[in-house]
Amino acid sequence: MDYFDKELVINRDRFRSGDIARVDLDRIMLQRVQHESDFQTALVNSRTAKITLLMLLNERTPVDQFDVTGPFEFKDQILALDDFHTMALAARPDLRAAMLAVEKAGTDHKLAVANGSTDPTFAMDLGRNPPIPAYMGVSVSIPLRIFDRNQGEKARTEIDIAHAQRQRDAAQAQVFSDVDSAYFTLLSSVSLLRPYTAADGYLETARRIRDTMSFSYQRGQAALVDYLDAQKDYRATEVAYINLVGAYLTAAGQLNMAVGREAIP
Repeated sequence: MDYFDKELVINRDRFRSGDIARVDLDRIMLQRVQHESDFQTALVNSRTAKITLLMLLNERTPVDQFDVTGPFEFKDQILALDDFHTMALAARPDLRAAMLAVEKAGTDHKLAVANGSTDPTFAMDLGRNPPIPAYMGVSVSIPLRIFDRNQGEKARTEIDIAHAQRQRDAAQAQVFSDVDSAYFTLLSSVSLLRPYTAADGYLETARRIRDTMSFSYQRGQAALVDYLDAQKDYRATEVAYINLVGAYLTAAGQLNMAVGREAIP
């Protein structure tokens, strides 16, 4: 905003001296209005994000005294999609719950089978009845399996097993869908960020242009307005880069949530 105000003062002097038309000055003044609007929108977004974070942390610190620091930078360290699939299968709580439901249904079926089975009965009798000497008798009773006992419970548990398996398959498909969607969103952010951070990328190019115009201005080879324009372009490139880093961090957070653990720190 300070640099833009300096450029606006120069263009007003140019207008007074007849170097530019009134319409050109008006266009520059309207650009400042857009800058003010963007600045106020950024302030509101920052305060809203802090309020949301304070609510999630259950913290009572005033918003004006609360700030967040961290390595908010882009690190091009993306694993393969299969690695995220493997981590999600091991960490997603909804999938683990579905797998435990399948195990429980199998245990219930085994119990129903055990309750429906019959076992042979063994008996022994020992005594003495005079004048008969002591005697001992042994008997074995084997039930005949004409009808299957507990067959309704067995059928119900088999249905529960099939139902739990379908739910497990649905949960696994949802895990893959969430991971794939978040992964390709992250790749899109990375594709947009790489041209900025390359060896001769947008950030380096904008910085080089600004330094060149600053060198030329200090030696009287360029006008002040040209130097300020270069500075404005450099700041615009920096803002675009920061916004893309924010989009990348958001996509990384979504991928971590889809995986069920912090896969990307």
